Amino acid sequence: MSLIEPLLLSAARICTFDGQQHLTNASGFFFERDGRLFIVTSRHVMSDEPSDHFPDRIELELHIDSDNVASSIGFSMPLYQDGKSLWRQGLDPAGEIDVAVLEIDRSALPPSMVYRAFTPEHLTQSFERVEVGSSLLIVGFPLGFHDTLHHMPVVRQAIIASSFGLRFQGQGYFLTDGRTHRGTSGAPVVMRIGNPQSAQCDLPWMLLGVHSARLDVGTRDLDQDEALGLNCAWYADILLTLTE
Repeated sequence: MSLIEPLLLSAARICTFDGQQHLTNASGFFFERDGRLFIVTSRHVMSDEPSDHFPDRIELELHIDSDNVASSIGFSMPLYQDGKSLWRQGLDPAGEIDVAVLEIDRSALPPSMVYRAFTPEHLTQSFERVEVGSSLLIVGFPLGFHDTLHHMPVVRQAIIASSFGLRFQGQGYFLTDGRTHRGTSGAPVVMRIGNPQSAQCDLPWMLLGVHSARLDVGTRDLDQDEALGLNCAWYADILLTLTE
């Protein structure tokens, strides 16, 4: 497992289900705080009324053998208990935030599980460090595509396309410029840390956002105009609220 970059082990492929019926593929990542472990993804992965998407469980693909990266299992997590949703989502004055977290029962995890998790220390405290045009990576499973032998995500390059720290059009997200696809929803948006502190050495990346969706212009002429190639990434500091 030493050949695998830790960043790739922070992401997990998510499949949504209604009973036994597979519905969609998505991306997610692990976040750890005060000994508790969460899976983070887009809120619309858990429930999305406009597309009539109402799964009752998700399944994560987990690595379970540090000596054999090809060894994995599916780990099922219910989304409801007694009719109430188990995930947490956020609100701000502009409306719903397209981020959701679901706590993972550590006692149910295989003892040999291999992963990396972001922590509150990976969240940036200084917006001045993140300039427009800065290089980013988006780690996920576009269209469900991944290394099916080793069960690893793929990484897409992007740049920051709007002023970081400024809520774009009053919403709780910033823009990225990069090629993305369905299935990338919930992927971590990260920037390399130049001089990582000791607590971040194993995962030397700043967690800036959670990829949500491509952004388009309603007035675009589908025959004459190309898609903008811009994406919404919700600010990752919402995780401090959702994991309290």
